[in-house]
Amino acid sequence: MKVSALFNCLSTLALLTFSASLTADVKLPPVLGSGMVLQRELQVPVWGWAEKGEEVTVSFAGQTKTTKAGDDGKWMIKLDSLKANSKGAKLTVEGSNKISLDDVLVGEVWICSGQSNMEWPLQGSTNGNEEVAASDNPLIRLFDVPGHTTSPKPQEEGKGNWQVCSPKTSSGFSAVGYFFGRRLVKELNVPVGLIGSNWGGTRIEPWTTLAGFESVPELADIAKKVKDYKVDTKVGGGSPSAIYNSMVHPLTPFAMRGGIWYQGESNGGEHMSYYHKKHALVNGWRKVFQNKDLAFYWVQLANFQNPGTNPAGGDGWAKIREAQTKALDIPHTGMAVAIDLADAHNPRDIHPRNKQDVGGRLAQWALHQTYGKKDLVPTGPLYKSHKVKDNMIHLSFDHVGKGLMVGKKTKLEPTAEVKGGKLEHFSIAGEDKKWVWADATINGDTVVVSSKEVKKPVAVRYGFTMNPANANLYNKDGIPASPFRTDDW
Repeated sequence: MKVSALFNCLSTLALLTFSASLTADVKLPPVLGSGMVLQRELQVPVWGWAEKGEEVTVSFAGQTKTTKAGDDGKWMIKLDSLKANSKGAKLTVEGSNKISLDDVLVGEVWICSGQSNMEWPLQGSTNGNEEVAASDNPLIRLFDVPGHTTSPKPQEEGKGNWQVCSPKTSSGFSAVGYFFGRRLVKELNVPVGLIGSNWGGTRIEPWTTLAGFESVPELADIAKKVKDYKVDTKVGGGSPSAIYNSMVHPLTPFAMRGGIWYQGESNGGEHMSYYHKKHALVNGWRKVFQNKDLAFYWVQLANFQNPGTNPAGGDGWAKIREAQTKALDIPHTGMAVAIDLADAHNPRDIHPRNKQDVGGRLAQWALHQTYGKKDLVPTGPLYKSHKVKDNMIHLSFDHVGKGLMVGKKTKLEPTAEVKGGKLEHFSIAGEDKKWVWADATINGDTVVVSSKEVKKPVAVRYGFTMNPANANLYNKDGIPASPFRTDDW
């Protein structure tokens, strides 16, 4: 054999050996990385890829677990319940190679998702420069899914990396997510991991899993469409499941406590169809993150465009807000009301800059419902029931808290009680279904509504319009009442 031929043969053999050693290496998804936060008090999946049949050992916090990669090269172990730990520790994964992840904390993990109001960066929030400068908090860890990508089929390998929250890393992260996490750290005194996956201008359908659509009979047509996708089906940012497949599925089944969600503007013309889609979204995510009790808190759409002046209302986002409220029938969910947070001087800005109160109100729900702080009222008043007495309608509410009040919210200042103030944006109608503006007064934990123009009232509406700018019913905890109507006309 010629020397050149022998050299070529040996080179090929070496290349094949090198390639084989590469395929045998244990590999982890990006969401499992140094600097991450692992969820406390739940089983914690650790997963990845290796050579078929390869033995893989995971060690962390005194636990050592071993498994073998399947025929498809996939492997997974589940760490037993962990205790919160704010001191960084090492997690190792060992097969034919060894991976060491450093500075791993244990605490609370939340995914922050939705369209542009969730994507809106900390730098762009009210007092953004000051907020970024003050964001040095090593107990908060950030993982931002980069780019805007889609896929017709669920993808397993995503992109991104964990970063310690600091002025160098926080400026482009979700402002709502950051303020939510900041309050959790302050109240719980444990590390918080925030995973940002969001895309401005998107509808709810692209974020929803196939299984989620299949769980809601009313959405069978969408489920069939997604089920028919092939690997070469062309999808875009509006295609059902396409964003989930690329920007959320690679994160699964990372253990987490819950999700916060700010989306709906792009579905703003919908009513009960959005209610069904919200069920599908939550059902699907709970399945893929392997947590049937995954907490899920969303933001009701904020006030937008010119103030509503028609007592009948029903325009713009009135009905999707109603659908968002009705979806509270899903267990372990909550809704932050935001109809008082847009800039009154710029009502046509669809991106209210006050993300501090949005994040804080989402955290209020989580602290009360998920973390058991029952001394906190989770939200503002939510309509419960009504009674017609003589020519008046008496309204009862859940979440009255310390009592009802006429309130005024100004920028980032705490809501102020308006002593002697008048409740506004209540309307009333009789059997003729003609709506007029009403007089409304607080009577203990109820609101009494009437009008001299309506002798026999049958229904009330409150803030039921695109921009209920004058709506001012709050509880004394400073959180606004959600818009509602007692009729279904």
